[in-house]
Amino acid sequence: MSAPTQVLFDEPGPKSRRNNIILSIVSLIVLLALVAFVIWKFADAGQLEPEKWYPFTFAQIQTVLLQGMLATLKVAVVASVLAMVVGVVFALLRLSSRKVVSVPGTIVLEFFRGVPVLLLIFAMFLLFGNDIGPFWSVVFGLTLYNGMVLAEIIRAGILAVPTGQREAAMAIGLRSGQVMSLVLMPQALRAMMPTIIAQIVVLLKDSALGFIVTYQDLLYQVNLIGREYNNLLPTFIVGAALFIIINMIVAGFARWLEARLQRKTTADIEGEALTTAIVD
Repeated sequence: MSAPTQVLFDEPGPKSRRNNIILSIVSLIVLLALVAFVIWKFADAGQLEPEKWYPFTFAQIQTVLLQGMLATLKVAVVASVLAMVVGVVFALLRLSSRKVVSVPGTIVLEFFRGVPVLLLIFAMFLLFGNDIGPFWSVVFGLTLYNGMVLAEIIRAGILAVPTGQREAAMAIGLRSGQVMSLVLMPQALRAMMPTIIAQIVVLLKDSALGFIVTYQDLLYQVNLIGREYNNLLPTFIVGAALFIIINMIVAGFARWLEARLQRKTTADIEGEALTTAIVD
């Protein structure tokens, strides 16, 4: 049996391996030196003094951070639900066989998907902020951008379903709407669920942009505390840790949901196989 060939690159020789090791060591040293320099500068500015961390022992500061976390989760949950609705609607519009429906839907989708989410949030606040307030400005900005991204994800999932599924559903007398809602859409959502959850995690992190329009989320409260107590570095470290915890919770939920859907799919396949065996 012949050795596997290298398709993308040639196997490095002794000299190349030595150069790679030297380059890796030098890069690591430069990185450590950069980190040490940054830490030294913060220490020289007094940002690493123990008293800079004392405010986080205050119940009032802990309450403010908790309120910021809840505000971040609130805007993320509402925007996620609305983005899923928008995503399903525009995915169906793009898949429509009628040009008068699919073309305008595609134009709107490409427009909002191409505009940075920060500009969408800022535009919502400038145009409608007096009427809807910072919360809905952030929600609508996140919904417009992430909804269009989710639309493409869902559309790709629907197109990935084997054509035999549609043909079989049509053969038993289901209408087009029933085929989409009962056969294609559930399979597409199940197949694309990891990607959908990953995009919701992105939405959660993008919700931090709400502080630009004075929405009092976690980043807004972190910035306020850091400026009030002159401890920006410790405060942003705490804020980053809280964001990481939130994202880990969402990622853990995604893994649980993916595993659950996988078990359900396996059980359905085994059930169909057993039914077929009994009938035969």
